[in-house]
Amino acid sequence: VQLQASGGGLVQAGGSLGLSCRASGLTFNFSDMAWFRQAPGKEREFVAAIAWNGRTAYAESAKGRFTISRDNAATAVYLQMNSLKPVDTAVYYCARKPGTGDSITERRSYYAWGQGTLVTVSS
Repeated sequence: VQLQASGGGLVQAGGSLGLSCRASGLTFNFSDMAWFRQAPGKEREFVAAIAWNGRTAYAESAKGRFTISRDNAATAVYLQMNSLKPVDTAVYYCARKPGTGDSITERRSYYAWGQGTLVTVSS
């Protein structure tokens, strides 16, 4: 299982950025996918997730600003981020776990991780 994240960059506060994560493997359709982020000096935290059946979940900080989506044909998951703030600055990681119907927000449940892509929001 390999995950390749892309789309990070530098954006001004209030701007938008879209992240992509492409996954390899034949079980993508039955996988839960998520985005986490880690800011300097902080622990990795949950941002958004989408279950194999399309159910979504968002961190409070992401609700109303971020949208997670998936394309099973492309074995990809996306994170559209709008109204970005300097506090959103972090390395963003995509993650994958089997679609077992349990929580999709718990970091410890995810077993495969991408390499991370840096998002920097300037004030």
